[in-house]
Amino acid sequence: MSGTYELVIGNKNGSSWSLRPWLVMKAFGIPFSETPIQLRRPETAAEILRHSPSAKVPVLKSDGLLIWDSLAIIEFLAEQHPNKGLWPADVAARATARCVSAEMHSGFQALRNECPMDFLSVLGFPDASAQALADISRVAGIWADCRRRFGGGGAFLFGGFSAADAMFAPVASRFRTYEVDLSRFGDDGTAARYRDTMMAMPEMLAWAEGAKADM
Repeated sequence: MSGTYELVIGNKNGSSWSLRPWLVMKAFGIPFSETPIQLRRPETAAEILRHSPSAKVPVLKSDGLLIWDSLAIIEFLAEQHPNKGLWPADVAARATARCVSAEMHSGFQALRNECPMDFLSVLGFPDASAQALADISRVAGIWADCRRRFGGGGAFLFGGFSAADAMFAPVASRFRTYEVDLSRFGDDGTAARYRDTMMAMPEMLAWAEGAKADM
């Protein structure tokens, strides 16, 4: 079914959900057109509803089909482009990648609320709640565990870049924005190096340039 794609996204500085499928499509060379919507304006909800029944971004349009959730978009793209290898090839790695991606998709609410994505800023570490601190510790643990168990073939969570990395990309940016010292959370340097790897990706640098243009 794969044909033309249109990805409707929010402001690049703050729309963490938009970053995830955008990064997957860019990193895996899946062509698409981009339709930006300015968020947090009086007309935003009506504008998004023109594209998405959930009134949220992102939404992927493909030959009349709408997919309006970040993880659903990624799974759809994995099905449409099986040769791209969006998920790891190894069964255990792939299962773990899907587990941590789903955990990211549904969890870490305190971290999201207290450290919202502000891609271009450096704001310093906030007076975070115990739950937000626990979220940070869990993310650092996930990164270290995946790198240790599956990361031997490259610099990403499962060696080569995968959909799981895209799911955690906004958190990598949060850790930079809020100057999170991951060593405080049991990191031996593995998680910090992974964060730096993510932020140095050409696609992440391109997203930053887009965020500047949105301002």
